[in-house]
This record gives sequence, structure tokens and C-alpha cells, in this order.
Amino acid sequence: MPSSRRGAVLAASATALLLALSTTACGTGGEEGEAGKVRVRIAYQAIPNADLVVKNQGLLEKALPDAEVSWVKFDSGGDVNTAVIAGAVDFGLLGSSPVTKGLSAPLHIPYKVLWIHDLIGDNEALVARKDIASVAALKGRKIATPFGSTSHYSLLVALESAGLKASDVTLVDLQPQDALAAWQRGDIDAAYVWTPSLTELKKDGRVLVTSRAIAERGRPTADLGVVTDAFAAAHPEIVDAWVKAEDQAVKLAESDPSKAAASIGAELGIGPEDARKQLAELVLLTAEEQQDARYLGRPGAPGGLAANLHDAAVFLKGQKAVDAVPGRADFAKSLAVKELDRAVR
Repeated sequence: MPSSRRGAVLAASATALLLALSTTACGTGGEEGEAGKVRVRIAYQAIPNADLVVKNQGLLEKALPDAEVSWVKFDSGGDVNTAVIAGAVDFGLLGSSPVTKGLSAPLHIPYKVLWIHDLIGDNEALVARKDIASVAALKGRKIATPFGSTSHYSLLVALESAGLKASDVTLVDLQPQDALAAWQRGDIDAAYVWTPSLTELKKDGRVLVTSRAIAERGRPTADLGVVTDAFAAAHPEIVDAWVKAEDQAVKLAESDPSKAAASIGAELGIGPEDARKQLAELVLLTAEEQQDARYLGRPGAPGGLAANLHDAAVFLKGQKAVDAVPGRADFAKSLAVKELDRAVR
């Protein structure tokens, strides 16, 4: 798709999204809400990590009594990117693949990676009908995945590793819940999605590969937290509070996983035991751990996440999913290491 047409499609999507989010969208963010409070708009997803603990327990609201905090649910990182382009959110959770696309041409979204919500493991996987025994056997089959997501990226890697091209299968762009419905109708042969939809698919399907296995092959994925450049510059104290709330939730998940799982289950509409199992499929990192050289890093020494995003961009360029690959230095500049360091101190 030419860049001009892609831009037009994104602009149209952004306009539609603004109408859908009319209760929360408001300029560039950080503007006054009711009673003169600063408006903080957060895009979240139904992923069983500590972000749902922050939401369920109102940790950010407690830390920011003079702010008007609103949480808006999205089905995929591609939708979050569209919301940021539309000026509808200030913070967002999205996978490393859509973040890579957001930081690459033609989008060039002005946001920074502030947090690693989780390292994706067995909570994302490729599930096929039980008569399909391998990824290679998917040739000629119909596979669903949310386009532009970490699942989409991992699916393409899995196909490549099995000697298949994307053109050797029929790819269908469906959100996880829609993919599950298509699976139940018999419309698709396989799907690469995340929990909780993945849990349902596995009940009568065969897991061919997980994102944990793909990470072990050198193609890791993660769920990342971003903040827009404009909001981070205007409200550093809110950014600090956001990081501290996420860090508090991660530490709770480590010290009292049952309590964290209860909050996650309440948000997902599942039992605490199921929530705890799904939580265990992810790797969570505290703020201090995220300063490690493998991850976000520190001021003057951005971490390995920049190289991971660059490698993903190279792969996506080969798949014609981005127009150009930014340099590793550009990705390094997009890691909010100063903001993370400030909040940790």
C-alpha cells in the first residue's frame, strides 16, 4: 500500500475513533477536565499483567487525587496507535511490534517507551486444528491474527522458520475475540492470539508454537507502555506517579500473586485461579530490573530493547509492513530512560 493511501486510511480510522471516544478524546492531552483537574487518559488491553492491577485497585487515582484519570479499553496495539494519532490517549499499552511500527515510517508517532509491562511467553501462541501437526502443514490454510500486533509478528516469524511465505497461507485480520468466534464457526484453520481467547482455543486445538519458543530463537516480543512526548514534557510528576503505580503493582504480583490475580480476574471476568495461571505465563519486571542493560537501560546507556525494536523493524520492512527502518540510535532515543530513572529515584 503506498504511503499516501496508508496515511489516508489511518486518518479516516483516527477520525472514526475520535467519534467513538468522544467522552475521552481532547486535544493533545493533559488539559483540564472537571473542576480544573488535569485529564490523564490511559489506553489498556485485556492482558493479564500488572497494568490491570493498577486499574482495578485505583493505584494511579490514589496517587493523583487532583487528576481526572480515565481508562479506555482497546483490542490491539494497532488500535492504540490509531488512538494516539487521533490525540485520544496519553499513556498506552501495546506490543513491541505495533510500537516498532509506530516509531517507523510512515507513522513516526511522537511517543516514548516508558515501561515494559511484560515479556511475552506462553500467553501468545499459534493454535491449529488437531489434524494439523506442524507449522509447515499450514500451507494453503486460513490463519487469523490481529494485523500489526505482536502475534502477527510472531506468526510471520513462525511461518518463515517453517519455510513458508505469508503468501503460502491466507491471513485474516481478526481481533482475538473475533478469531475465537471464527474458530468456533469453523471459518479458520488456525489462529495466533493471546489470552484469554487463547485459553479457549487450546481446549479443542493443538498448540504449534508459542511466543516463548520464538523468543528463544532470537525474536522476543513484549507488551510495552508508552507516553506521548507532549504529555511527558508537560506533566513529569504524573509520569513519575504512573511509573511508581506500575512498579507497585508488579511488586504485589511477585509478593502476593493471589491478591494480584484477584484484581486481574475481576477485570477479565474470570476466576482468580485462572487469572493466576495466565499471570504466570508472563515475565514481569520491576522498575529497577527494567534499568538493566538487557531492557530499557539507564540515562547515557539505553538498553537492549532498542536493538530488539530495530531488529523487528528490519523484519517488518522485509514483510512490507513498514516503509523504512529507523537506525538503532533512533530507537534508543525513544526509550524513556531519563523518565524511568527519575521515577525510580
